[in-house]
Amino acid sequence: MRYEEHTIEGRNAVLEAIRAGKTIDRLFVLSGSQDGPIRTITDKAKRMDAIITYVARERLDQLSQTGKHQGVIAYTAAYDYAKVEDILEAAKERNEAPFIILLDSIEDPHNLGAIIRTAHQAGAHGIIIPKRRAVGLTAAVAKVSAGAINYMPVAKVTNLTNTIEMLKKEGIWFVCADMDGEMMYNLDLTGPIGLVIGSEGEGVGRLIKEKCDFIAKIPMFGKVDSLNASVAAGILAYEIVRQRLKT
Repeated sequence: MRYEEHTIEGRNAVLEAIRAGKTIDRLFVLSGSQDGPIRTITDKAKRMDAIITYVARERLDQLSQTGKHQGVIAYTAAYDYAKVEDILEAAKERNEAPFIILLDSIEDPHNLGAIIRTAHQAGAHGIIIPKRRAVGLTAAVAKVSAGAINYMPVAKVTNLTNTIEMLKKEGIWFVCADMDGEMMYNLDLTGPIGLVIGSEGEGVGRLIKEKCDFIAKIPMFGKVDSLNASVAAGILAYEIVRQRLKT
């Protein structure tokens, strides 16, 4: 179910929102601010696994809609999150082998929105993102998805590694993108599959990579050593589609 994204400004307002149980996806805090109320807010936000970004006053002034931010601005989610079980059920209802995309530390809303759009068009059953160090379902993400967010379940989990272990028990195999892997055309990516995409800067984390059954290399011939995360997701997603269409 969709609900509107809210920008919450001011110490009391943000603290009350957290106490009321609202999902805070991102918190912007004035750099160097360490007084009691700010520490209380950041401590609670950390326990909620919200992304906390410390910025200069000029940046907060730019983000503020009221001019009364008091050194803190919070963003709530714009859409409800699904459960991992909902994604598995979607595959079952379509009588298809599960096709799930897992995103490790994607913080750019444009990347997440583009991946949601591609995942929907490629027939994926859902996307899984971590609570920590990852952008959530913000209005910006929804806009970039061009409406696909209304059809693509997105689950938010505490630990991607544990989630992969759980899904392996459901018979799902995992492939991640990495330049040190095997050429993607040589891998068997048919059947129940989880595609893991990492951030542009860090790639897929070591622990998560170790849990993957396959490491796929995308052929590249240019002088730069990486692709945009959403582009990499699209290339590998459609290699999975290509292989599925052949079976």
